[in-house]
Amino acid sequence: MAWDLSVDLIQATVQLEQSLGDGSRTVGTGFLIEDPTPDGRPRTILVTAAHVFDKMPGVSAKIGYRIQSADGVWRYDPHTLKIREGDHPLWTKHPMRDIAAIVVEAPPDFAKAAIPLAWLAQDDTFNKYNLGPGDEMMALGFPRGLSANAAGFPILRSGRVASYPLAPASVFPTFLMDFSVFPGNSGGPVFMAQGARRRPGSAESQEVQFVAGMLTQQVELSGERLEIGIVTHAKYIRETVALIDKLVAPPLIQAKPAKPSGAPSQAATRAATQAAAAVSATEMAVGR
Repeated sequence: MAWDLSVDLIQATVQLEQSLGDGSRTVGTGFLIEDPTPDGRPRTILVTAAHVFDKMPGVSAKIGYRIQSADGVWRYDPHTLKIREGDHPLWTKHPMRDIAAIVVEAPPDFAKAAIPLAWLAQDDTFNKYNLGPGDEMMALGFPRGLSANAAGFPILRSGRVASYPLAPASVFPTFLMDFSVFPGNSGGPVFMAQGARRRPGSAESQEVQFVAGMLTQQVELSGERLEIGIVTHAKYIRETVALIDKLVAPPLIQAKPAKPSGAPSQAATRAATQAAAAVSATEMAVGR
């Protein structure tokens, strides 16, 4: 039976938020990856954009798990996630890219939703499927902290690859995607899920499903949003997860149930400059 990466990623994607104490909150997106420890023990890792955690000054954040009752009804069940020990971050950050990873203890039913690390694109994936400008990809997230419903599921959107070339990732670590990016989208997975893709010049079609990367930025020019997102290649998510095992004592993050936060207020933003496709890219702050 064919599998559906869209549904699997929806289930693995969570909202991250932290109250700022003034009635506002910072919001971002993350998704769970299944990656056993070197000795084979099960392990769940949350990945997101590093600036999502950087924008959260407190020691704990909320991670938006969802629980399904016996009668099939879903409900939002956020847990508290410790992200700092005093001033010391508990997450692992990629040394060059806007990617963060942290080990979590998700509820058993939710831990099953974590996607295998193998589903993330390899260095040769884009060339293998002959992908390029105009190909459609999808993205999951919580734009301005909005979810698809009261159960807290992410919103699914789509866009087309808007830059060339896409590989190798070591030379082109990011690529552009033509769709509107909002505060709250940072850290969400960008993926391709085509059940029947036909390569140019071939009469045969093939199933193409993989996580291409993570949405980390939006493009702006002279303060104007160009409705273009910047995606960091999955290669750097893999590298960040691998760094966890290089720590002397990887932190085990405990989570406890917490009530959903109150009504949100207006977004807080942060700007940073990065060159991309001959325009300046402003790092998207996550908050509302």
